[in-house]
Amino acid sequence: MKILLTLAFTAVLQQSSVVLDNARVRVYRTDAASLAGVEHAPGVVVWIDEKAGDQHPRAVWRGDAADRTGLAPGSVVVVQPKKASGKSAAPSTGSKPGDAPFVGMSFTPLFENAQASVLSARMEVGAREGFHTHASDTLVVHLSGGEIEDTANGKTVVNRWKRGDVEFEALGSSHSARNVGRAVDVILVALKP
Repeated sequence: MKILLTLAFTAVLQQSSVVLDNARVRVYRTDAASLAGVEHAPGVVVWIDEKAGDQHPRAVWRGDAADRTGLAPGSVVVVQPKKASGKSAAPSTGSKPGDAPFVGMSFTPLFENAQASVLSARMEVGAREGFHTHASDTLVVHLSGGEIEDTANGKTVVNRWKRGDVEFEALGSSHSARNVGRAVDVILVALKP
């Protein structure tokens, strides 16, 4: 039975699935050994395996994100920015990831290029991120999962994230956040206008 489940899980991982597709970005969840169905275009490859950080960088930029050459094995999320139909200006009050007032959070820049700025971030138990407005479209790729209380537009909700989940925080959107569960590890991909 365990072998059948492993084979079924492997078959599912080899199929790329689009988890987000809008005017700014297309995001896939897949396996680095396959990348079947991923568009041949530039993008960020983020490993979501629990031990991936010990084996290779958590995220890399690829000129062709569908090219498997030289990629370490494992479950990945592929973030491919789309060409903007026109320059969109960042709101004057917007902040970059890590710039908002926060307590119990840490940010580590991984890389930056003309299309994206990528950081690793951790929210410790009870961490708080003050009210802020996003200066860019930002994707949050969850590496650990967890529970984040989010307040926006006068409403507070608790989001329960799993490893591999992806959320999109739009340019100009505003919110505050608080970790109400275990420590949360994410990769932030801030798209440049």
